[in-house]
Amino acid sequence: MNSNNRVFHGTTILLVRKGNQTVIAGDGQVTLGDTVIKASARKIRRVYNDRVLVGFAGATADAFALFARLEAKLEQFQGNLNRAAVELAQEWRTDRALRHLEAFLLATDGRSVYLLSGTGDVIEPDDGLLAAGSGGVFALAAARALLRHTKLPAAKIAREALKIASEICVFTNSEIIVEEL
Repeated sequence: MNSNNRVFHGTTILLVRKGNQTVIAGDGQVTLGDTVIKASARKIRRVYNDRVLVGFAGATADAFALFARLEAKLEQFQGNLNRAAVELAQEWRTDRALRHLEAFLLATDGRSVYLLSGTGDVIEPDDGLLAAGSGGVFALAAARALLRHTKLPAAKIAREALKIASEICVFTNSEIIVEEL
């Protein structure tokens, strides 16, 4: 495989909201093609005076570009995540460069939770669970089962769900970071 065909895979990210607890968890693996490049990457960031938590997945450079734009929108709208997310989505649809970003952001201010997709969508879940990345569907399924059938707190649900995803998805490892808001 030549290097022009290789793509950075950015991760598995999971957001769990349960009662008044909201967490984002992410694994640490970054791969280039079929090679692990880094095992302990941090894919969760706190922004706007630590009041908003953001996790990202997808092409690494695209994720950072999207993250920077969201951060700028949060500054512009004084930390109003709802407004920042909608304005970013509108900008995404009209900006040629943004329309080609291959990344997802999960964002929360503790009240609202959103998935900002690579197509400019702003998605708010019905059940307080969101996931993105290569192992996202596995983590989401595990989190949904744990949420429904256990009394575990949000952070424990997120950690266990990512652990399960890491046992299934080769692009997800067990170097898990959980951040609570």
